[in-house]
Amino acid sequence: MRKDQLLIFFLVGVLLLVIALPSGTKEKEKDSRHSEIDGEEAVGTQAEEQDYARYLERRLEETLSQLDGAGNVRVMVTLQSSAQKIVEKDTQGERDAITEEDSQGGRRTSENTSHQETTVYEGMGEKSQEPYVSKELTPRVEGVVVLAEGGENALVKRNITEAIQALFGIDTHKIRIMKKNETM
Repeated sequence: MRKDQLLIFFLVGVLLLVIALPSGTKEKEKDSRHSEIDGEEAVGTQAEEQDYARYLERRLEETLSQLDGAGNVRVMVTLQSSAQKIVEKDTQGERDAITEEDSQGGRRTSENTSHQETTVYEGMGEKSQEPYVSKELTPRVEGVVVLAEGGENALVKRNITEAIQALFGIDTHKIRIMKKNETM
């Protein structure tokens, strides 16, 4: 009986392994389709990032130019990463544990876990190909350069630095404030 039980457990394990392995053909089709979409989105993403950086620069210029002693201000913002979209996924998990005891008091425990994720798509039916985006993260600001007419004043520099830190949460060594050339 013991050899039969071991053989059955072994065959069940092999069967589960075969079932769990994907055939690969559908995955290759999905990968090629997604790479085409990713290439198209990359061009749009770069333009969106530049627009976002310009938007931040314009808003920061408007705000800092109101600061006492700053005068006319020009700002350059660099972004750390691109925007990220968090896609909604359905997850399923299963865990099985089998404990065996032999006649001599020995114990053996076998655990089998499986985890499956499926992307949730917008709309109904098979024609829906757009994944449902649950959250979209904007790019993080990496560094800021400020050219201000009052950029040589230590108090103005400190106030500008503190304002930028409060807005973007970046370290002081990633903020540069300099005196603006008056011929511009």
